[in-house]
Amino acid sequence: MAYVLIVDDDTDFAEAVSTLLKSHGNETAVEADAEKAVDRIRERRPDAVILDVMFPENDTAGFEVARAIRRNFGSLPVVLLTAVNNTFPLGFSNKDRDGAWLPVAEFMEKPVDLNRLCEKIAGLVGK
Repeated sequence: MAYVLIVDDDTDFAEAVSTLLKSHGNETAVEADAEKAVDRIRERRPDAVILDVMFPENDTAGFEVARAIRRNFGSLPVVLLTAVNNTFPLGFSNKDRDGAWLPVAEFMEKPVDLNRLCEKIAGLVGK
């Protein structure tokens, strides 16, 4: 069983993802505040993190959190799950992943196929 932290201010969406991951035998926690995400990871290190990009207080908070996770927790797998390309036509995708600016294991766009997301998480945690 994997422990997955979901960091997303859309609590309805986060709870739906949590329910689906639990139905696949995972343990989950939800954090709605990007600023508290790193502290939550320090409290209990997850096997993977699902991270939104845009939060009410900061449209790019997820990028900053992803970099903080890499600095503090090394290779902890992060799936960046966002609608940023719908809001700001910047064209972010998996091709933009790198070890410094976008240090994530996977970049997925919302709306996301939740079953595909579960498959990605399972692949990342070796389940």
